[in-house]
Parts: sequence; structure tokens; C-alpha cells
Amino acid sequence: MTLAARSTPGLDALLRPLTTFYLDLHRHPELSGAERRTAGRYAAWLTEAGYEVTGGVGGHGVVGVLRNGDGPTVLLRAELDALPVREATGLPYASEGAAAHACGHDLHLAAAAGAASLLAAARAQWRGTLMVIGQPAEETLTGARAMLEDGLYERFGRPDDVLAQHAAPLPAGMVAHGYGPMTAGSVTLRVVVHGRGGHAGAPHLAVDPVVAAAHVVTRLQTVVSREAAPAEQVAVTVGSFHAGERANVIPDRAELAITVRAVSEASLARATAAVERVVRAECAAAGCPRDPDAERVSASPVTHPDPAATAAVRAAHVAEFGAERVTMWPPSLATEDFAHFGGDGIRSAYWMLGVVGPGTWARTPGASAADKLAALPANHAPDFAPDPRTALPAGVRALVSAARARLAVTVAP
Repeated sequence: MTLAARSTPGLDALLRPLTTFYLDLHRHPELSGAERRTAGRYAAWLTEAGYEVTGGVGGHGVVGVLRNGDGPTVLLRAELDALPVREATGLPYASEGAAAHACGHDLHLAAAAGAASLLAAARAQWRGTLMVIGQPAEETLTGARAMLEDGLYERFGRPDDVLAQHAAPLPAGMVAHGYGPMTAGSVTLRVVVHGRGGHAGAPHLAVDPVVAAAHVVTRLQTVVSREAAPAEQVAVTVGSFHAGERANVIPDRAELAITVRAVSEASLARATAAVERVVRAECAAAGCPRDPDAERVSASPVTHPDPAATAAVRAAHVAEFGAERVTMWPPSLATEDFAHFGGDGIRSAYWMLGVVGPGTWARTPGASAADKLAALPANHAPDFAPDPRTALPAGVRALVSAARARLAVTVAP
């Protein structure tokens, strides 16, 4: 049988060391592919909790396994990496470098560590196998696939359920579920427009890639407005534009980084094809001396959790937090690579975790929750700052109750 948790024994005693762990992660963020220290700290915590731990999976990925008799295998996933954002929170434990945990991955990791400890300590109450992983390179949408290609399921066991949560600017102590797409699928493109360099005083003797690339940027704005149906959720963003070094030199190339996002795979495919078509056409119109390079750097599928697993985890969260603290989440154009872990018979459940402290929520202007959400710092903003005093214990409770809902329970807590 399966049964949701109604309490979280042992959490109060764990909060001091767990908060210290979180603050350390927050102070020392590491970018995608460079998460060596973070992975080491997470591996050490899981080892101390009694897990069989393996590092270096798909990069700096960490896998902790706790086998506890016959029963389902449940995977809890958290991310290791930070963003190339300079933190502007003013917190005493803020990162001082050019990287920051501006998306809450440090909170995810600390919550997973806490849940791993509590579930290990309560193993008399459940049967099955827990697999707790620290995924590298989520922000580049390459880490999940890298772990799978490194034999994650072949080496450590194929899970029945994969569970994950993500920080969101909701009041701490709240969780949000969706019964359709939760986050968008995406394609990231690196585009190089090739021109013919020359003197700024003789532009007629050159082919200016800056002008051609600027037309690409402008024309791409019509992909959503003129090629996607109004009811579709699609976004095309040019996140970077690099060309040239000096005002008096026409460069020979311009480079763009482009993301395409949509909440259906069909919409994503159409929009991506349109972007590639626009790039080629604008370069042809500019008379570029060679075709552009358009490399698909990364891609992620739509995160569409399993309905049955979602219903079970949502019921567990209602039992844990109360119905008034469990809400619905509409499809979002944020994107990530968690969906790679599910499918092909593996059920997934994914929810949003509120991280805004009560004082901050009360002070934020707005007559409605929607107004407050619009005014609060969003994920990836330099001033994004979860409140660990309230969000961290809630994150642990959300993971523990979700895991219990999918494991075979032997004794009601």
C-alpha cells in the first residue's frame, strides 16, 4: 500500500545543520559543468546519512542509493549549478562573485539532503529503494541527458517514480501542482552570421554582419506574433548579440544566442523551424558570403507530469500542509530538463515550492496575489532571495511526504 505522510518527525533537530549546509551552498555557487565543490558537499551529506554514493556521473553528478527491501524505486532530483548572475540581495551570506543561486538550486539541494536524512532515519516505516541525485548543468539543459547517457538507470536501477520541486515566488509553505504542462520545452540555438569585414568608411566594400544580424533580431519578433496561434504559448528570445571590437571596423561575423520555448512539442517544432528559416533568409537578403551557422546547442522537452503520480503527491501535500496551502500552477514558459528522467513507463511528479517569507509577502505591494507575484523578484533576477527559515523546512516536508506517497509504507508515521 502507499500512504502520505501526516508529519515529519526529526525535522526540528535537523534544521540547524541543514540551514548551515544551505548557507554554505548559497555563499559558494558554481556554474554549470564546474560544480565540483557543491557535488562534494552533497555527496558527503548523503554518505553521512547512510546512502551508497557515487560521484562523477554525467559530469559532476551525484547519485545516492538507499536500498530498503522490496518495493518501488523512487528518485528525488535536485540541481547543483548556479547562474552567471551577480547577486544583489544584500544578504549577509550572499555570493560575492559573478555567479549566484538566483534560481533556488541551493534550496532544492538542501531540501533534498534533508529529506534524504529523514527518510533514511525512518526506514522502518517504508520499503523500497530511494535514489537521491544531484544533477549538474541544469541551467544549460544538458545535465539530465548527460547523467542518463552515463548509465544512470543501468548502473543504479530504473526508478518507478521521479520527483522534483522548483522554487517559485509564492508564499513559503505553499506548493503548486499542474495537471497539464508545467514548464515549456525549449531549443537553444547558437547562430553565426558571416559577413565580409572592412573599413567603417567604406561600407560598400564590405558585407556588414551587424546589420544582417540586427534584421534577424527584428524579424524574429514576428515568429510569435504572426506564426503562432494566439492561444499558443510560445516565446522567442535573443539572449545575446556579439559582434566586433572597434567602432571603425566592420567585423566579419556576428553571433546570436536564441531560445525558443513552447508548451507543446508541435508548437516548439514549428517555431524553431521558423527561426531557422528567418536566419537563413535574412542572411541571403544581406548578401552574406556564406550560409549562416545555426547550431542547436541544447533542447529540453515539455515537463508534463504523470496525472496519477501528480494526484497521489498532491493528496500527500494536502495531508501535510492543508488544502489551503496547495494550489494549482498554470503552464509556464520557464524551461528545464527534468522531463528527460521520466517517460517510457517511469512516472514523474513535479511541483512548485513557495519561497517568499511572510514578512516579504506582506510588504510587497499589490491588492491581489497576482499583483504581488508581478512585483516580487522572479527566478534568475539578481535580487531573487528565498527565505530559508520558512522555505527550507517546507521543501523538506514536501519531498518527504511525496516520497512516502510513492514508496511502500509499512508503518503509518
